[in-house]
Amino acid sequence: MLIWFAVLSVLLVAIVFKSPGIDYRTVIVGAVLPIGEGLTGGPKVLHSVVGAVVVLGVLMLATRRQRLLRRRLLGIPIGMMAHLVLDGAFAVTAVFWWPLAGFAFADQQIPEWDHLGVSLVLEVVGIAVGVWAWRWFGLDDPEKRQRFWTDGRLDVPG
Repeated sequence: MLIWFAVLSVLLVAIVFKSPGIDYRTVIVGAVLPIGEGLTGGPKVLHSVVGAVVVLGVLMLATRRQRLLRRRLLGIPIGMMAHLVLDGAFAVTAVFWWPLAGFAFADQQIPEWDHLGVSLVLEVVGIAVGVWAWRWFGLDDPEKRQRFWTDGRLDVPG
């Protein structure tokens, strides 16, 4: 359940924002972070849009005078929001709109475990898309690959 979220989140953010300043490593962290709620028994704050917005707000307040750190960490809430789209959390009102739809957490497993068969197919799709994205971002070039590992930057074509 990690590859689908990591690869597709990076690809979506790259296509939508086309920004050379995004640290895609933090996008990956934000995209896989909600999966940790599987250990708590079900979707909670990290599967809600409010959770992602709170993380964004805290990040903005905590990095008021640290522009470079802010730019690097902004990928976390962006990745969290991408996760919400990619796992279909928006389809369950009690999960997506918590606490606006009520304070009780949904009594179910996280979406990734709830539809395990589909999730496994999506992992295979994620691998295929990852191979394509590797070529699209030019990561077969050692220089570009090193820049991704050290700075989190990717060259987004055209």
